[in-house]
Amino acid sequence: MDEHHDPNLGQTLINRYRLIELIGQGSMGKVYRAEDQLLGGVTVAVKFLSQTLLNSQMKQRFADEARTGAQLGQRSIHIVRVLDYGVHRNESPFYVMEYMEGKNLSDLILPAPLSIERFLRLARHMSLGLQCAHEGIKIDGKICKIVHRDVKPSNVFVISDPGLGEVAKVLDFGIAKLFRDQVDSSQTRSFMGTLAYCSPEQIEGKDLDARSDIYSLGITMFEVLTGKMPIEPEAHTLLSWYKAHRDKPPKRFVDVAPWLKLPSALEELIMGCMAKTPDARPSSTTEIIALLEDIKKERSSNNDKTTTPSPSAKDDLVAPDAPSPQRPPHKTTNVPIIPVPQQRFWSVEQAGWTVPWPADKPIAEIVFPRVLASEDEEALGLWVMLSRSEIQQRLLSARYNHFLCLMAPHPMLLWITAIYDAQWGARWLPCYLDLKLPQSRNMVQLLSVKGYYLLLFFASEDVEEPANVKTLIISPYQRQLFQDWLAMSQKAVSTANPTASKQILKSEFERIKPSILTKLENAKNAAASAIF
Repeated sequence: MDEHHDPNLGQTLINRYRLIELIGQGSMGKVYRAEDQLLGGVTVAVKFLSQTLLNSQMKQRFADEARTGAQLGQRSIHIVRVLDYGVHRNESPFYVMEYMEGKNLSDLILPAPLSIERFLRLARHMSLGLQCAHEGIKIDGKICKIVHRDVKPSNVFVISDPGLGEVAKVLDFGIAKLFRDQVDSSQTRSFMGTLAYCSPEQIEGKDLDARSDIYSLGITMFEVLTGKMPIEPEAHTLLSWYKAHRDKPPKRFVDVAPWLKLPSALEELIMGCMAKTPDARPSSTTEIIALLEDIKKERSSNNDKTTTPSPSAKDDLVAPDAPSPQRPPHKTTNVPIIPVPQQRFWSVEQAGWTVPWPADKPIAEIVFPRVLASEDEEALGLWVMLSRSEIQQRLLSARYNHFLCLMAPHPMLLWITAIYDAQWGARWLPCYLDLKLPQSRNMVQLLSVKGYYLLLFFASEDVEEPANVKTLIISPYQRQLFQDWLAMSQKAVSTANPTASKQILKSEFERIKPSILTKLENAKNAAASAIF
């Protein structure tokens, strides 16, 4: 075997994502092109982080940051979408992103810095992505404002969109903080981040707000316009970088790029972003966006050019239409359906993040199935309510499903979902479907056709949106069994009340629980496990 062979290539993560090709590598990890086998080979990107998760605290932090990325990517087209996440062998964390064809901003400026017109467009996109994070998202019932902590050209990806033209997207939200927390937990004095772009307060280890990202954005804007760094230390050490960021004034555009005819308002904006103290910088990315738009309008007016108007800030915060998975739509009948908002989504999986707890269900720790329907497809969701504390405890859990069916005395199916963590044990999520009811038969048919279902976890303290949404795959063999059971149940004659079959299935469930637990424990000790 070639000594340079990557052992990850060809592997399938959580029975879904097959790694095809290594497409990128940096200090924080490797990026692979992969195929989503559940969606018929749709191309995705998988990023493995270079740091392993050493303890339960780190696992919880990774799950939190990945969940944050998933929610942010749905709120802004200028943030790379996180679609899934998990932990592979040897506790190596990974997350799954939308696959994009393009270049990061660092590579884009290698031949030459950006023109002013191109800069204004992409700088606005970066600012819109950061604005979405800085305004915050709801986590466990609270609005949490997100600070990126590692804004730099290599964390901005530029693609060509058929409808919008050139689009910039920010990636790796929360990763620098995740690594810093791991370093802190090991009680070392190392610094995790990119020193050339860090604000003085970040190097000092202070609590950060949006103005720290604005400092890093200012350095990034200077670099992409000039190809040069505005601040350079005497030596590449933490102390030298700190002194440079704290005391050394940034270089002037006229000294670094005398040919660049920069509008005075733009130069003032960028230099203001690099102010040494947070109070001297623009107070928010909203302010930066407004200034960039004013500068662009003034340049267009002065040059008397007709340009295609760019989308408004509001429009940029809505994801554009994306291709749906190549799967024939399946329409159910007589099944309670939760419609998702009118916005189109990449998949029902993504849409599941937007639905509230049904108004006709009590606020209690219950489990029930219901169909989710977007414009193009439907999928069955298993709605689960747990306490917020239990959801936090189980941020890293293996997922497992099992189905039991009984034709006599009454056709009944027991749908068992389990989430398992070595520390907290198993949480059983059983659900009974009466196969004589059209509604239940349609749900089983949907499970068979789709081959997966969604787990929508709601915290009892906050019912406005799910705390998490994950997918469970159903094996091809089980999908065929569904068809057999449906055919048999149609012919079966009920000889007793459905409750009798429920009691029999419940007893059988208790009998097989130990064997299911053994499978779950083995899965945790094997090659891969999943975060719910």
